Amino acid sequence: MNIGFIVRHRMLLRGALAAVVLGAIAYGLSQRGEIDGTNIETWLVEFGPWAPVVFIAAYILAAVLFMPGSILTLAGGAMFGPLWGSVYSLGGATAGALLAFLVARYLFADWMRARGGKHYRRVIEGVDQEGWRFVAMTRLLPFVPYNLLNYALGLSRISARDYTVTSALCMAPASIGYVWLGHAGRQAIAGEGNWIEISLFALGALALVVFLPRFIKRFRRSGQNNHP
Repeated sequence: MNIGFIVRHRMLLRGALAAVVLGAIAYGLSQRGEIDGTNIETWLVEFGPWAPVVFIAAYILAAVLFMPGSILTLAGGAMFGPLWGSVYSLGGATAGALLAFLVARYLFADWMRARGGKHYRRVIEGVDQEGWRFVAMTRLLPFVPYNLLNYALGLSRISARDYTVTSALCMAPASIGYVWLGHAGRQAIAGEGNWIEISLFALGALALVVFLPRFIKRFRRSGQNNHP
């Protein structure tokens, strides 16, 4: 078979996939305001024992389509409780982050290399210089959007393994905090449990996210000072 034909076929396939993904992202962005935690819970109940699987799959899809993950995390805490809600939410967030990373790397990287501006170059330079530390810092900064960061880091040259492990570890405090807040909200509405203590725990986990970037900065400076 002609090699040129194969190359053209692959390029057409990649272009078609990219168009489908972009169309799906556009739809996801248009629906962001329609996502409601109560509706998510009602929808999940219909799946019975399959609800955790459906929840994780929805979280993965939401990550790729730029839908708000925080609402899903709160719903996970209300639906599945603090333990399994944390497991399912962090699992879905990590898997979704990896899928978006791979989509960016294999569908959009070449296009961005040709047309990317200063923001693209800043990401590439940061990851090239600091590797997983750059991923950790950006994951912990509250003003960096989760969905956008997934795609941005996919355009870099960091390994999928380092990206996934670092992302999971650095997303854990915020994910657990939101899950516990969702659980506390459910307990408060039902008038059950020690929802005040649960809320304080959740706020403590979220506060940890505020201080972790300072620790990472000191770690980065220490590594730079010790570098020969």
